[in-house]
Amino acid sequence: MKQKPSIAGLFLADARHLLAKEHLPHIVKCLQQLSEEEIWWRPNAESNSAGNIVLHLCGNVRQWIISGLGGAEDHRERDLEFSERGPIPRTTLIARLQKTVREACAVLERISDPSLSQRYEIQGFRVTKLGAVFHVVEHFAYHAGQIIFITKLKQGKDLKFTRLPVIKKKTNS
Repeated sequence: MKQKPSIAGLFLADARHLLAKEHLPHIVKCLQQLSEEEIWWRPNAESNSAGNIVLHLCGNVRQWIISGLGGAEDHRERDLEFSERGPIPRTTLIARLQKTVREACAVLERISDPSLSQRYEIQGFRVTKLGAVFHVVEHFAYHAGQIIFITKLKQGKDLKFTRLPVIKKKTNS
């Protein structure tokens, strides 16, 4: 008899799926549609460019998952993620983000159900492993939305990321 997956296992599988199969491809598609100049465009001095957001996502995912949960050395310099003015080439940004997500998913793959309640100190916060994973997925989605907004603003078109299924109404015959 096949064993039913645990809630923790489903959560971790969903986290990996959202990072690698949903949000990452949207960011990559956006970066591919923006010119090198548009990737580093800022609407004002207080806002971040898509390029800065990608650097920030790499730093956040590395610090919270790869280092915080996976044990890799934490060498993040958060302020540099926002002060960079580019141009770091699109291909470099995409490769860096893809590598970061792959490494994070490998860490998530190794997490066991009982360990999700373990507590960690990450970026000055005391969090459970579950809380750290939840934070990263939520944070990634938030910033993916910003990159999508920048892309829509610069391209002026529907990116066709949301395709709801067509529901056929039943007719009474």
